[in-house]
Amino acid sequence: MLIPWFVLVGAVLIVMAFSSRWVQRLPLSPAILYLGVGALVGPLGANMLSVEPMRHAAQLELLTEIAVLITLFAVGLRLRIPFSLAEWAVPIRLATLGMVLTTALTALVAWALLGVPWTAALLLGAILAPTDPVLASDVQIHEPGDRDRVRFSLTAEGGVNDGTAFPAVMLALGVMGLHEIGAYGWRWVLVDVVWAVGAGLLLGWLCGKLVGRAVLRLRGTGHSLESEEFLVFGVIALVYGIALAIKAYGFLAVFATGAALTHTEMCNRVEPADAPDAAHSSRLINFSAQCERLAEVAVVLLIGASLAWVEWEWKTVGFALIVTVLVRPLAVLASVPRRFLSRAQRRLVAWFGIRGVGSVYYLTYAVGHDVDQALAEPVASAALIAIALSILVHGVSSTPLMERYSRRRDRGLR
Repeated sequence: MLIPWFVLVGAVLIVMAFSSRWVQRLPLSPAILYLGVGALVGPLGANMLSVEPMRHAAQLELLTEIAVLITLFAVGLRLRIPFSLAEWAVPIRLATLGMVLTTALTALVAWALLGVPWTAALLLGAILAPTDPVLASDVQIHEPGDRDRVRFSLTAEGGVNDGTAFPAVMLALGVMGLHEIGAYGWRWVLVDVVWAVGAGLLLGWLCGKLVGRAVLRLRGTGHSLESEEFLVFGVIALVYGIALAIKAYGFLAVFATGAALTHTEMCNRVEPADAPDAAHSSRLINFSAQCERLAEVAVVLLIGASLAWVEWEWKTVGFALIVTVLVRPLAVLASVPRRFLSRAQRRLVAWFGIRGVGSVYYLTYAVGHDVDQALAEPVASAALIAIALSILVHGVSSTPLMERYSRRRDRGLR
């Protein structure tokens, strides 16, 4: 799988480098193009690249893990709204209550429509519950100073819920007998929820603050920070490694690190134009964004190639449609009251529940924990079809819907 994958990724990156301006004019997301190329070169087309989620689970888990980590750090860097319960009410609700409702509703639909056992249905709900920070760039914050409520809510939600999905996945593995959750779930509550979430956020915040202050001190001595790539990958690797060592959720820790770096800049009122060498300067954010795009190309190509492996049954496609069109909107409307967002804003947030790289990671993570193949295969088929459908429908609708919303916002309409 590696040789054709390297050749394909290299070719796509070169083509995108020469045609990025043309691609940006298309009324669809670049992820749709990557998905199509992956399908064309996979067994559905030229058969140059074969990807089987069960057979290549370890490789897919590692690749998607790296992609999510880079994206979460970049997302944290772009969030420049100070933390307060009022400002963060929507993303917190989406990443907690919205996550629970999405998991439960998805599991219910899977159990009723796909006929899988409730344990496998719960696992599928947990896999598809988080929205994707990698593929949602078209509807997220582009500039660090963007304070739009829709873009901020979707960006922050994508950063937080890739970590808060872990407890649901661990619960599903626990009821399958593949993870220790303790009698009546006490260990799951104390360790997998309270400790892992709290420790991950605290670790990331402290590390981000320390790195931010170190860079400020370096600049104060008249020296510059010249290697942003070293700082990006170094901080991600260090924080993630510590988080794994203390049994905390590394995704949350890395996201909190990026947010803490930005918070340090805001507290010290450092403007990127005045401090181009700062750790959270525009150069660092731009480098992180480039890494995001590289990760998107690498993973979505593999998702496209893996579509030949899934079972394309009507009930599975119907499940994917229900999850995309009904489950996400219902969960958002139930968890975010009208007082937080206008009617148009709630509709947009409810619609853009983009699934993608994060869900692939949780799928392969579960497969790596020895989920029975008779359960893993239908779960993988349903998850991959839902991801592909999400990439298509959200990729096509993101540009016109967001442009319409921007025009209405500029005219003062709600």
